Amino acid sequence: MMEFAVQPLLALVVGVLVLIVPSILNYAVAAYLIIIGVLGLFPGLAG
Repeated sequence: MMEFAVQPLLALVVGVLVLIVPSILNYAVAAYLIIIGVLGLFPGLAG
């Protein structure tokens, strides 16, 4: 089965969205910080 890289695809989609709707950058940065913060506080959630 072919492995599918999620991170490059996600980066591409977010990059295109930022070009189309620049205000979405605020939400993307906020979501990233929240996810990194939660995973930092609860490392067991990462798998």
